Amino acid sequence: MAIGKVWHELEVEVPASEAWELFSTLALARFVEQQLPDMIEKAEAIHGDGGVGTIVHVKFASGAEHKEKFTKIDNETRVKEAEVIEGGFLDFGLSLYRVRFEIIDKLGVAGDSEPSCCCIIKTTVEYDVKEETSDASNASSLVSIEPFVTIAEAAKIHLMKKQFVLN
Repeated sequence: MAIGKVWHELEVEVPASEAWELFSTLALARFVEQQLPDMIEKAEAIHGDGGVGTIVHVKFASGAEHKEKFTKIDNETRVKEAEVIEGGFLDFGLSLYRVRFEIIDKLGVAGDSEPSCCCIIKTTVEYDVKEETSDASNASSLVSIEPFVTIAEAAKIHLMKKQFVLN
């Protein structure tokens, strides 16, 4: 079990199914690469087609890089998880760095069980520090939800523009 967890939630005024289309596939990697070049220089699938087991090599604008593996994609609950398997935070004392995206239907008025036209993008980062790491607090202080807040906010703008064009 991870010793640390940070999360963020952002409401988006589009149906959950539309947000899931972006977040559930490799489209998210391409989106971030194109829309946030100051964050991600390149995100390339080196194994797989976007399903569970897909490995993506991410080169950050800062020069750092890592490989992440899609470990869970649940289209029913709209949950996608990816774990860093090489480089990145693993080189700085973490034994686990997992990102989970959940696209949650926001229910309408009180008592209404029907999904509304809105959803919540919930992003969670779970991490664990290697036992042999001498400065666990330093290693865990590197973890931040902020890059994922930026991604969620950019996705919200993109999805809202797309929704506006469709209507």
